[in-house]
Parts: sequence; C-alpha cells; structure tokens
Amino acid sequence: MDDLLDIRIKSVDRIKTPEEIEELYPLSTELRNRVKEYRQSVNDIITGNDKRKVAIVGPCSIHDFDAAIDYANRLKKLSDVVSDQLFIIMRTYFEKARTSVGWKGLILDPDLNGDFNIEKGITLARALLLEITRIGVPVGCEILDPIIPQYIDGLISWASIGARTTESQIHRNLVSGLSYTVGFKNSTSGDFMAAVNGMKSAKQPASFLGVSRDGMSMIFRTNGNDSCHVILRGSDTSPNYYEEDVEKVEAMLEQNGLRKAIVIDCSHGNSRKDYTKQIRVARNVVEQIIWGKESIKGFMLESNIKEGKQEIKKDKSLLEYGVSITDSCIGWEETERSLRKIAELLRHRKIDTI
Repeated sequence: MDDLLDIRIKSVDRIKTPEEIEELYPLSTELRNRVKEYRQSVNDIITGNDKRKVAIVGPCSIHDFDAAIDYANRLKKLSDVVSDQLFIIMRTYFEKARTSVGWKGLILDPDLNGDFNIEKGITLARALLLEITRIGVPVGCEILDPIIPQYIDGLISWASIGARTTESQIHRNLVSGLSYTVGFKNSTSGDFMAAVNGMKSAKQPASFLGVSRDGMSMIFRTNGNDSCHVILRGSDTSPNYYEEDVEKVEAMLEQNGLRKAIVIDCSHGNSRKDYTKQIRVARNVVEQIIWGKESIKGFMLESNIKEGKQEIKKDKSLLEYGVSITDSCIGWEETERSLRKIAELLRHRKIDTI
C-alpha cells in the first residue's frame, strides 16, 4: 500500500473512451453536415455576415431526457416560424458550476442521487444531443470539465464559458482549439475585462494536455479560435445589459483588437435572479438592436415546459414534469409568445411592447 499517493482517493473506475461512446451513438453523415451548417450560421451572425440574431433558449439544466425531447420538438416548430429573424439554439446544459454545493448536472450525476455514474451521464448526454440534432435544432452547452468535449463536441453548435471559469487559463486554452463559436461570460463580480481577456487569450494559439478519442493522454496544439464573443450576464449585485454597459464592452473589445460581438443573458444577474423579469431584459435588448446596436448579436433565455423550479426529491417519481431543478425558468407559453413577438419587432424594426 502506497502511503504517499492517492491517499484521499476512494476508488478509480475505468470509463469508456470517447471513441467507444461514439461507436454506441455515431454521428451520421447527414447529421454531421447539419452541425456544420449550424456552426456556420452562428459564425456568420457573430461576424455580421448574417443579420439575424442568435437566441439561446432552453432549460437552465437538463435532467429529464423525455422532457428535453418534448421541449426540442416545441422549439423546432417555433424556430421554423421565426427563422428569418432568429437563429434558435437549444440550451442543453449538462454541467453545473456550483458556488458551494448542489446537483452538478446530468453528466456527473444522472440519477440525481449523488452516485456520480459519470459514464451513464456521458452516454445519456450524447444520445440526447443526437436526438435533438435529428429533430432539427442546434444545441449549445456550457463547457466546464475540459475532458467532456471529447465525448460530445461533434454535436455542439455553440458553447459558453461560465462566469466562474471565464478567468481559467485551462478553459481559455481549450476554447482556442474548439471547432465552434464560444461565448465568455463576465465574472460574477460583473468584471467585463475577464470575458474580454478570455476572448483575447482564446484567439491565440495554445497548447494543453487532454485525452484523445482513443483515451490516450496527449498534448493538443491549437490554431486559436477567432469566433468568440462576450456574454453579459449581470453581476451578483446588479444588471449590466444597459446601453452604457454595452458601450463599455464595445470600447474594451476595440481597444484589444477584438470583434465587437456581445450576447445578452436575460437571466442571472440581469434579471436579478427573478425569472419573471427575463422578458423585461429581452425587451430592452431588442430596443437596442432596433436603435442600431450592431454589436449585440443575440440573447439567452432560461425556459422550460413549465415555469418556476422544484427541489430534487428522494422519490424521483414525485418530480413534476417539465420543471427545472436548478434556476427558475419561464414556461413554454411565455417563451413562444415572447420569441414570436421579438421576431415580429425585428422584422418590422418597430419598437413596441413584448
């Protein structure tokens, strides 16, 4: 027995390699081409070649496979109606960065009981992303664990780096090698520079340690990612979606030789953690866009089938269908009404109420 190494490790379990999981849930040529098209659309919006706005909409976190598919089918129908103005991406967040403790997401804890059956979680996540892509909806994830993307990144059309990891050099290096557009959130303190520096760093070539698709430890050397943007999500104390905030970020991006590309998160600090105020934020964002704020490339909404949130119960059969178990979300009816209205306002470039 070694009394020097791994003294606090309870056990070490083998997990299937990314290649082995991919063999179970392969990406067909048709879906591969579809993901390429989705990624190009997002990139074109961020660079200004496509004048539509991106709308990242969906549950705060995914915990129920069937409910997620239900939501994706609804989102597909709505997306077809508003696609001339909005490119809708479904939030499919499987990892949750916690301030202290709490459920850490479907990938780490798929059974919601602290057993941490991570292989099951990864398999479920990949299966779900495949099915949503088949439905015809692009997916967006938050990148938290640097190894997880090897299992699912072939299906991702857009990703974010959260407020708690936006200053992490590990994540900045990782983003420099990702094959899709990534948004850096401002820090929980509201600091804009953390996100701007994230963009600046990720644009440069980098090297980092990672796991290859066949499970080998490798050095990954990147070309840099020039398809990034800032996400304004508010702070622990105040919103930051106002015009003066956007102008400050624009100036920072320009000073650092970066593209003026900003997405507004209508939840979190911008709604003062009151999910019912997300549409109020969206209304202000739409007004700024109509008044000519070209740097605003889109917005994010936390939405589910039913509004609000619920606590995780020991008896999982008691969980209410379509209700978040993390942050509170607006319900589907409000989501559909709001996105239809937003598309109408953008279509006619007319300021009205949402």
